[in-house]
Amino acid sequence: MKEKLYTIPLNDAVNENDECPFCFIERKLEQDMINFVLGSSSSYMESDIREQTDKIGFCRTHMKKMFDYGNTLGNSLILKTHYQKLQKEFQEQIKHFTPGKVSLADRLRKQSSGNNSIAAWAAQKDCSCYVCNGLQENFDRYMETFFYMYTKDSAFHDKIVNGKGFCLHHFGLLCENADRYLNEKQKAAFYPEVFALMEQNLHRLEEDISWLIDKFDYRNKDADWKTSKDALQRGMQKLRGGYPADPVFKAQ
Repeated sequence: MKEKLYTIPLNDAVNENDECPFCFIERKLEQDMINFVLGSSSSYMESDIREQTDKIGFCRTHMKKMFDYGNTLGNSLILKTHYQKLQKEFQEQIKHFTPGKVSLADRLRKQSSGNNSIAAWAAQKDCSCYVCNGLQENFDRYMETFFYMYTKDSAFHDKIVNGKGFCLHHFGLLCENADRYLNEKQKAAFYPEVFALMEQNLHRLEEDISWLIDKFDYRNKDADWKTSKDALQRGMQKLRGGYPADPVFKAQ
């Protein structure tokens, strides 16, 4: 299959042969988004971008990553106009706020009415994030591309079934999207392949971690590490995704 622009990053991710190609894609997308927001392109100075970041804001995780990235001025400018937008919204919220009525039974059970408009507004702000939105939009395209390549590109298919599988998080997303992008015949072939792949690689990780533990026994002091030296971070990645051993991502 001839490479096209949208297939190249996926091929690069698979060729890395690490614990999950989707973790590789996700990290690249996230870093590209943070670079876009705060990097040398100075997109935070563009009025249309600032209008979006003022409205959407950033989640706790990406606020921390933006701080770690650097660019104090850029971060401060983004926060300044976001605060201005936030205060206007807050004033509108409290203007129309009425405390929810709680029944006697709920009070005895120490339960709220579940109908507090200020709490709902604050909760929505807590999970609203410009970086998350951009990451998800692009990640969805790569998921669709994955199934296109898996069914159309025999070389890509072979690299997947002979690879290290996926982290559990992205494996779940893969199964969810298989029902969306594959027909019944394709699913009948896909699920047995991917289940066998995951079983094999979960066992491999368990063996690596077991040997890492055994290396702490003085009797194995001079034994070969085999493939266990980085088993801890790979084992963590396999369970929850991401790269636990990654250094902080900073502006270059």
